[in-house]
Amino acid sequence: MPAAAALLLLGGCGGAEPASPTTVRVLVRDINIREEGVDCAGTGAYTFFHNRAPFRVLDGEGQTLADGRLPPGKAVRTFEEDLEVDRVPTYCEFAVPVSVPSRPGYQLVVDDEPAIPLTTDQGALVAVVPS
Repeated sequence: MPAAAALLLLGGCGGAEPASPTTVRVLVRDINIREEGVDCAGTGAYTFFHNRAPFRVLDGEGQTLADGRLPPGKAVRTFEEDLEVDRVPTYCEFAVPVSVPSRPGYQLVVDDEPAIPLTTDQGALVAVVPS
């Protein structure tokens, strides 16, 4: 099964509570100079953010709601100013579609590293690393 299709099948664990589709967006602040849109991975202390790294979305009490593997990261610009060059300062963004039931809080665990709190922003669950 293709990885993208497998990610779309991720869902909540147990219970009859309905799960809603959303996207987990993680911006890794490595501030590299790259072309926008190229594949990337975390650097330095964040090398565990990479294509196929295992992840889990947890509720605020640590119950796993969804899990899977990260897709490749994509370079996104750190600010909107047009520098008139091809390569600009970027974050490495990982965006993963998941379905999770409504909870007051969510966390993300990547490759068994410490949990990262997720906030809700325009319907997505978002974290900026480091915070």
